[in-house]
Amino acid sequence: MYKKLFLYSLIANFFFTNKIFAAESGGMPQLDPEFWISQIFWLVLTFGFLYIVLSKLILPKISANLELRKSQIQENIEAAEKQRESSEAKLKEFDGIILKSKIEAKNIFKDAREKVIKNINSKKEILNKQIDDEIKKAEIEIDTLRQSAPEKINKIAVVTSTEILKKLIGAEVNNSSISAIVDDLVKKNGDKYYGH
Repeated sequence: MYKKLFLYSLIANFFFTNKIFAAESGGMPQLDPEFWISQIFWLVLTFGFLYIVLSKLILPKISANLELRKSQIQENIEAAEKQRESSEAKLKEFDGIILKSKIEAKNIFKDAREKVIKNINSKKEILNKQIDDEIKKAEIEIDTLRQSAPEKINKIAVVTSTEILKKLIGAEVNNSSISAIVDDLVKKNGDKYYGH
């Protein structure tokens, strides 16, 4: 295995040196070993300068910007978290206010309903009392009329009978005899006519 590696390295070295000599003969001085030290010097100098510029000037600014962005992002996240907590607290507070308002509205409605029912009941009692008073007055008036009706009817019957008899016979009739006849009829048929 080592023999194969050695053989491959010899072949590669052969081709590489051939290419170097070919490049040198073709006018490529960067492949000429004579200029390698100066090239390495300028390479180290250039990359050293670039390293110093990058490490001292550019990378610190980039790092500072990244840190600034990171801190701003962190502050924004913290502010958003505080806003979220504040919003949740406000939502809870609003929910509490809405619940309290619903309970108060329910109590107000309940109180108003009870007042209306109480008012209706009191007015109903007053109205029932007035109706009872009116019914009693009407019953008293009906009783008064019922008691005074037979006497009035008797008077009307006597006057009417007197007038009829007067026209029939053409002479004056004694009111007392007609009144006696009417009283007798009333006694016989009074219950039928007056409801006694």
